[in-house]
Amino acid sequence: MGKYEVPQLPYSYGALEPYISEQIMKLHHDKHHVAYVNGANAALEKLEKARKGEAQVDIRAVLRDYSFNFGGHKLHSLFWPNMAPSGKGGGGPGGRIADKINASFGSLEKFKAQFSDAAKTVEGSGWALLLYDDETDQLVLTQIEKQNFMHLAGLPILLGLDVWEHAYYLQYWNDRGKYVDAWWNVVNWDDVENRFGKATQ
Repeated sequence: MGKYEVPQLPYSYGALEPYISEQIMKLHHDKHHVAYVNGANAALEKLEKARKGEAQVDIRAVLRDYSFNFGGHKLHSLFWPNMAPSGKGGGGPGGRIADKINASFGSLEKFKAQFSDAAKTVEGSGWALLLYDDETDQLVLTQIEKQNFMHLAGLPILLGLDVWEHAYYLQYWNDRGKYVDAWWNVVNWDDVENRFGKATQ
């Protein structure tokens, strides 16, 4: 049976400073993401043992654990490359994703304002996501509370922002808004453009 693995960061732990601290990145990647991978793998192992008759499990509980941890792994695996080192990220997008943002939201400024509002108003812990809907050929926003995959079914994620407290509390305390505003300085628009290209092939 295959196992999930934590991807390496595409930059050093301190590369996102001063916007996201090295301390946060070490904790976030090496502790939280690792825990989600371990949780997802443990859930799959329980399901496999149940299929073989080696153990009795509460399927509903195990699937809930799997959804939570699998969601955490997949979202964080997208989150890391969605960011670029300070000085290389931020600014605005180019290419087709820039045109699509303008077509879907009116302007980059309007998109950033609405995405930021989505991130700042997630109830409790969760994520703000930018998705591509091929049925309507437009970009759409959604929120995820916690991290079970409850985004619009089947739509590829282009950009995600983690607003769990572990993503910012050590640096920004309870000021989620300040963290969200600072995060735009490290957005990797090349990665977003690449994801959009794959979604529209």
